[in-house]
Amino acid sequence: MEREIMLQADKIGKYFYDPVKFRVLNDISFTVNRGEFVTLVGKSGSGKSTLLYLLSTMDTDYDGSLYIHGEKITGQKQNQLAAIRNEKIGFVFQFHYLLPEFTCLKNVMIPAMRLGKLSRKEIEERAYQKLTLLGLHDQALKPASKLSGGQQQRVAIARALINDPLVIMGDEPTGNLDSKNTQIVFDIFKQLTHELNQTIIAVTHDNDFAEKSDRTIEMQDGKIIAGHT
Repeated sequence: MEREIMLQADKIGKYFYDPVKFRVLNDISFTVNRGEFVTLVGKSGSGKSTLLYLLSTMDTDYDGSLYIHGEKITGQKQNQLAAIRNEKIGFVFQFHYLLPEFTCLKNVMIPAMRLGKLSRKEIEERAYQKLTLLGLHDQALKPASKLSGGQQQRVAIARALINDPLVIMGDEPTGNLDSKNTQIVFDIFKQLTHELNQTIIAVTHDNDFAEKSDRTIEMQDGKIIAGHT
C-alpha cells in the first residue's frame, strides 16, 4: 500500500542577508508520510530550526516548493497561509505559551474558537476529548498556571490537536522538561502517530528522543546528510 504523503519539501533553499549573504538551507528535499513521527537534528547553526519555521509556513522567503497534503503552499498569500496554519498545522514549542489565568480547557479551545467552524459546545466537547486523551481530564477546569511543567506541555499538545491538524510541528517540545516528562511526551507522540495516524515533525537536541522516533533527518551546514527518503 502506498503511503499517503503529508508534507513534501522540494529543492528548498534559503539565504540570510545580514550581515552578509549566507546560504542557510541548500537544496532540501524530503517527504513525510501520514502517521510518521520524524525528528530533525543537527548542531546549532545546521539550519534545522530555520527549516521548521519555513515548513510551518511562517517564512515565505525561500527557493523551491513546499506542499502540505498535495496542496502547494509556496506562493500563497499571507491570509491564506494564516488559515492553513490554524486549520492544518498544530504547534508545540519548547515553552508551552499557555495563558496562565485561563483554565486548561479554555487554552485548548482557543485555536478552534479562532477557526470558527464549530459551536462553542462542540469545541468544548472536543477540548475535553483531547485532554482526556492526554490524561488531563481532571485538570480541565484548573488555571494553567496551577499545573506542573510536564502537565502544561501536555495541555499545549492538546491545544495543538484541537483542530485535527494534518501535521504537528514541534520546536524542541521536550527542551524544557526533565527526563520523566520527556518520556511522557515521547510516548504521547508515539501514540498519536501510531494509533491515531497523526503526522509529527519535531526539531530536537535530545538524541535519545530522536533515535526512538520513526525517522531522523540529520542536518549539517544547511544540507540533509542523513534520513531523507
